[in-house]
Amino acid sequence: MEKSESIFINRELSWLDFDSRVLALAKEKTVPLGERLKFAAIFGSNMDEFFMVRVGSLYDQTLVKNNKTDNVTHMTAAEQIAAIMPRVAELQSKCDKYFQHLVTALAQEGYRKVDFTKLSKQQEHFWKAYFQRELLPLLSPQIVDSRHPFPFLNNKDIYYMAQLRSKNDGVSYGIVPVSSQFERVLFIKDGEETCFAFVEELVAHYAATIFAGSNVQKQCLFRVTRNADITVDEGMMDHDIDFRDVMSDLLKKRRKLAAVRLQFWPDAPQEIVKFLREKLVVPADRCYAQTSPLDTGCLFKLASRISGDGSHNAMFYPPAKPMQAPAGYDLYTEVRKHDVLLAYPYQSIRPFIRMLLQAAVDPDVVSIKMTLYRMASDSQIVNALIAAAENGKEVVAMVELRARFDEQNNIDWSKQLEDAGCTVFYGFDDYKVHSKLTLITSRKDGKYKYLTQIGTGNYNEKTSELYTDLSFITTRQEIGEEANAVFNNMALQRLTSEADTMLVAPLRFKSVLLEEMDRQIALAMQGKPASMILKNNSINDPQIIDKISEASCAGVRVDMIVRGICCVRAGVPGRTENVHIRSLVGRYLEHSRIYCFGSGENMRIYIASGDFLTRNTERRVEVGVRVDDPAIAKKLRGILDLQLRDTVNAREMQPDGTYIKVKPAPGQPPVDSQMAMFGYFQNGFEQATEKPAPAVKTVAKRAAATTQPAVRAHKAAALRPAKTGLLQNLFGRNKK
Repeated sequence: MEKSESIFINRELSWLDFDSRVLALAKEKTVPLGERLKFAAIFGSNMDEFFMVRVGSLYDQTLVKNNKTDNVTHMTAAEQIAAIMPRVAELQSKCDKYFQHLVTALAQEGYRKVDFTKLSKQQEHFWKAYFQRELLPLLSPQIVDSRHPFPFLNNKDIYYMAQLRSKNDGVSYGIVPVSSQFERVLFIKDGEETCFAFVEELVAHYAATIFAGSNVQKQCLFRVTRNADITVDEGMMDHDIDFRDVMSDLLKKRRKLAAVRLQFWPDAPQEIVKFLREKLVVPADRCYAQTSPLDTGCLFKLASRISGDGSHNAMFYPPAKPMQAPAGYDLYTEVRKHDVLLAYPYQSIRPFIRMLLQAAVDPDVVSIKMTLYRMASDSQIVNALIAAAENGKEVVAMVELRARFDEQNNIDWSKQLEDAGCTVFYGFDDYKVHSKLTLITSRKDGKYKYLTQIGTGNYNEKTSELYTDLSFITTRQEIGEEANAVFNNMALQRLTSEADTMLVAPLRFKSVLLEEMDRQIALAMQGKPASMILKNNSINDPQIIDKISEASCAGVRVDMIVRGICCVRAGVPGRTENVHIRSLVGRYLEHSRIYCFGSGENMRIYIASGDFLTRNTERRVEVGVRVDDPAIAKKLRGILDLQLRDTVNAREMQPDGTYIKVKPAPGQPPVDSQMAMFGYFQNGFEQATEKPAPAVKTVAKRAAATTQPAVRAHKAAALRPAKTGLLQNLFGRNKK
């Protein structure tokens, strides 16, 4: 068997395996019912993005001669599509089954789904009147026949379609847009029960009355998903064209790209399916009939409404909001005494925002520079930069306009930054800037001093309460000098090739980490202890995978914590038998990247913005840093050790590439690393005069909990309910 067939897994199939792990939480009985609704919604959102981006890209490749193959399994685009579709059908079938279980469980809690095929006379009268009063006046039906062309159908909208037969004109079709015009979920109080109905089902039940004079022969609901994989055309990059205008034009084009998926009501009439397939040019294997909602995003609305009722707290995770800094804690002052590590969502992002605001009015500060990839819609961080510029500071913002699905938000913020007097640039033509880097430069007594922040997650207050991320802040001069060089190089369209402490992709990221792996391999070859712990979101870089295999064969213990895409198999005899891979999927989105080599005094540990995907290592500007501060390095290692003991959120990869849920050893309590982290960082806002944080061994005891992860520790803490728009894409597009 060839090497590529023995340890490599196709990226797209691995992504679907990850989405399967997300979907599994929709049926996990230890997860509260309301949260299970959200996980089902997240699964649907992930599948939308998968088709819009991954399948869309593969579809484009099939149209090109000599199209490229997957870089690890060497499958062509057509072969990958052929492998993907049966797997998607399998997952959709599971989603349908889990949804029915959720509906049954909701009824037991007093929330009953309306079944329009089983209405009593009284209910029929109520809903018909509701339809005629509230919905019918706003519907916009269209006829499709020889005189009326087929309309453009919006991406991800739900439509009602009927096959019509009139006395004079023969067969025609009627189309009614549904989901874009109304609230998706309707709630009606019925005695002690709350009834909920999906608006598209209500429309479909009474839509025949819309087409007066025509006989509705057959009908169904459907939804179309379109390709959203757009790239900047080099021909558009004229020096006289503002890049923002280019991106705005591309966003308009995205709405009209080819259809890549059709979803239908169960038992959809084949005549309608055939008609839509021909009009939208969608193959049969990309058409799915499902009993769960065509757009499961509506389950966020349902969960939000139940949560808002306030009487069903047991249906949701206990509140657990980020810990606030103690009174008097001043990060801007504290970081001048010692390096600081902040961990989200366990600690609040507010001290970092206050630090920016203090820098904005500090007379010694001459400039603030920051890379911006994904920002909140109402960003306090960007407003702090604007305040600094209006206060006379030089503010330089590297805004990445190509942050997928956040392009318009970034375009809008870039204009506001410019209007405030900030210097804005957009990065490289060929490299997306995904770095999380801030540099504050001060001048005092004729000398320049730097304050540098390097993170694993975006400067986004909202996601900082939902994603696990790390923020390292230091006033070490050598790191500041390297960060300053990175900003200058980006402004001049140059890649950074030299740095000592920092990692800077694409020239000094993968190469440095490969060197660290080689050191561990050399130790193992000498019979000395050697180990690596690699935590990130995804891995498919074949060079890194080969090096991991080489380390395994040399006897290096390799532990990997990979949340999503993982294109290497663990435990393959003679290849990766010393590689152990686990995925953590739970209440929070695991988003931090930590790379640890060795242990004890010889341990070297890094945090970074970049994963081990080839796009991160070779086609993006990523930034990381080697953490040399002993206390912080020990704390980072403690995070890894705790996650390797997790028996609540973890699933371990088997040699065949499948994942098995990790269970506590007999007689041992479960370990939820995510909730235990609140205890781990309870003294995280260290001040120079305070004692260090508790040792990892103590934290292990705090990690023990009951069998239900949601019912655990730190009930006194409270996490504000996550907003629907953020959770909707929580596990899918990474919000990197």
